[in-house]
Amino acid sequence: MTTTAVRHDWCFDEALGMYRSPFADLIFQAQGVHRQNFDPQEVQLSTLLSIKTGGCPDDCAYCSQSAHHHTDLQPSGLLEPEAVFAAARQARAAGATRFCMGAAWRRPRDRDMPDLRRLVAGVKSIGLETCLTLGRLTEEQARELKEAGLDYYNHNLDTSASFYPRVVTTRTYADRLQTLANVRRAGLSVCSGGILGMGESDVDRAALLVELANMPEHPESVPINMLVQVEGTPLFGTPPLDPLDLVRTIALARILMPRSVIRLSAGRSSMSDELHALAFLGGANAIFYGDRLLTTGNAATDRDRSLFHRLGLRPQATAIPSPASDAYLA
Repeated sequence: MTTTAVRHDWCFDEALGMYRSPFADLIFQAQGVHRQNFDPQEVQLSTLLSIKTGGCPDDCAYCSQSAHHHTDLQPSGLLEPEAVFAAARQARAAGATRFCMGAAWRRPRDRDMPDLRRLVAGVKSIGLETCLTLGRLTEEQARELKEAGLDYYNHNLDTSASFYPRVVTTRTYADRLQTLANVRRAGLSVCSGGILGMGESDVDRAALLVELANMPEHPESVPINMLVQVEGTPLFGTPPLDPLDLVRTIALARILMPRSVIRLSAGRSSMSDELHALAFLGGANAIFYGDRLLTTGNAATDRDRSLFHRLGLRPQATAIPSPASDAYLA
């Protein structure tokens, strides 16, 4: 397989020009890059679980878990390890190879770290790649989680630096970049992407991807989310995203970051089968798999299996050999 050279010097005008190019040309280029770097019939499956829900002190305008917004969400504390491990076993049995755990915190406290280490080590022992999203993270905390067996840390940039203040005011863009730098220095793989449909322009989408693509190392995983509008959040009622803009963003991400896994994330429950097919054609090669994300619904697993069959796609093989036992979890 001939792979595409990886660049870290993308010009914004170059990226925006590709985004705005004729749709067929953009998809053709992205599919070519995709085939040079990945098996085009293989899709990685990740499952996402909220391990601590609601009450977050940040004011992200899209998020139902913010304490600043009035939604129907009921906050809850950190899940018991046994509940998390049971969900991880179920995810592995369903075909997922990565298990992502999210906690609605601005940042984890030092007293939370022993519980988090246990969760990471336990999920790892089940035979799954591990991912956490906990908000801001120090380099010391990242190293501690790395030693426990953490593979990936998710921390999305959300959007462009210029549009960001219209979405979040309680943490800065620089804060997010610092967390990603801390995670990278600790030796963890990076998962970072954005959210579409928040009222941003194509300029903002291109700028977000250039920011990610010009990092010293590309994120190993790039989740592309569509805004799931929740009543009570400031972005409820935002005009919906043009579905083809989702595909254009995925295609540009594939071209700019040829060896990164591009994940279809939030918003899949509202996507048609045809839109899914275009997204895969544009270079997406991972999905969040399972009937629920952190606090919102997701595409049903039966629907995903049927769609994979119709498109001739197959799940990525299990990344970690199955352990001899779950003795650690007893």
